[in-house]
Amino acid sequence: ACFRLLCSLLLPALFLSGILCICLVILLWGVRLWIQRKKQSSSAGRDGKRPLLVAFFHPYCNAGGGGERVLWCAIRTLQKKYRNVTCVVYTGDRDATGEEIVEGAFRRFNIKLIHPVKFVFLERRFLVEASLYPHFTLLGQSLGSVFLGWEALLKCAPDIYIDSMGYAFTIPLFKYLGGCRVGCYVHYPTISTDMLSVVRNQDTRFNNAAFITGSPFFSKFKLVYYYFFAFMYGLVGSCSDVVMVNSSWTLNHILSLWRAGACTSVVYPPCDVQAFLDIPLEVEKSTSEYSIVSVSQFRPEKDHPLQIRAFAKLLKEKRVGQQPSLKLILIGGCRNQQDEERVNNLKRLCEELGVSDDVVFRINIPFEELKRHLAEATIGLHTMWNEHFGIGVVECMAAGTVILAHNSGGPKLDIVVRHEGCVTGFLAEDEDSYAETMAYIFSLSPEKRLEIRENARRSVHRFSDQHFEDTFLSSVEPLFK
Repeated sequence: ACFRLLCSLLLPALFLSGILCICLVILLWGVRLWIQRKKQSSSAGRDGKRPLLVAFFHPYCNAGGGGERVLWCAIRTLQKKYRNVTCVVYTGDRDATGEEIVEGAFRRFNIKLIHPVKFVFLERRFLVEASLYPHFTLLGQSLGSVFLGWEALLKCAPDIYIDSMGYAFTIPLFKYLGGCRVGCYVHYPTISTDMLSVVRNQDTRFNNAAFITGSPFFSKFKLVYYYFFAFMYGLVGSCSDVVMVNSSWTLNHILSLWRAGACTSVVYPPCDVQAFLDIPLEVEKSTSEYSIVSVSQFRPEKDHPLQIRAFAKLLKEKRVGQQPSLKLILIGGCRNQQDEERVNNLKRLCEELGVSDDVVFRINIPFEELKRHLAEATIGLHTMWNEHFGIGVVECMAAGTVILAHNSGGPKLDIVVRHEGCVTGFLAEDEDSYAETMAYIFSLSPEKRLEIRENARRSVHRFSDQHFEDTFLSSVEPLFK
């Protein structure tokens, strides 16, 4: 009797599920055909041929970070190589016009595009804002990106789609519904094996709150959630036809999560090394003030508080009268109100530590002013743990500062490494080691510092715009066949 009852309930449920699945497949196929027709009906160019639309998904394209430099260099590279290509940028920067965004790219990065770019302005960028998801942020932002991607696809269906900002969950949407060839440039894996180990080991960090680390239950629950998310992230990422990663560190994580080794390659981000190499390099003249410069966006993972605390410790331990005075100059981009609030919190930290007069904040500054600060600096400072690459680190080395970066991620594996057997910079891990290493750098003779700076300069040519162009074109070539 029980078996009959089970069959009588199970069989109709299976039948209904099958019908619903078939209806869903038909619906999705219909949507795909509708998008294809919409794409084919788009207007032809001057030569009568419809231009190939290459779309970049970059909701924050008007921000001033390294990811945006990659975007504009990639677009300029495609414009140089392919004639019948129109580049499209999906952006949520509705507070600026397309002309203002392009002008901003030139002002901040010294990048001038050859042809106009088509901007598709998205209205629902708030769906990928971290502030919208106080809990389950990774999942919330990823699902939000699918809805934002859907808006983008409806407004403009491209032939080639490149996610250039790390929204991997949009890739299957454009591949299977948009019928696009798809690629991505991964700056930082949304989830990494390092993040899993942080939760597993119950370490407190900016993305792992103390109330979770203090509770075995919450830690186990978050670990299960992270493993589930890592599985989903690997699934959507493996849909890519072409995968580009920015460093050896990112490559290792993406290979283990996406398992798409055949189509994955390292494409170092383009660093405007030539502009910084133009700065004359000579033995420092005697001065009454030395500066330590940090170049990075004001985001939590950049760990500016560590810079300020290490600097305060350095000042405290410096014997009065023994050295010239020191200044810490924090240069970075502010994208939104949250970033501005972070800057205000950093200023309050400076007051608490009594170093307000010795710390200078320079926000969203023009390229020429950035060059001037780097030309005058003795030390270039970078503190992000597991920085995926570190364009700011390369710029500091090219400009002739003595770099001091975190002993992890891209700086450790790719950038601050020995070049032809010679030291190119220094690495540190915590407040004490940063303060100690800064004191050591200042204790070196100007001649010894010059030797390190020259070694660093020679090592950065592999991160030039030209090298990026060559490796980028080689990687995306399968998308244009």
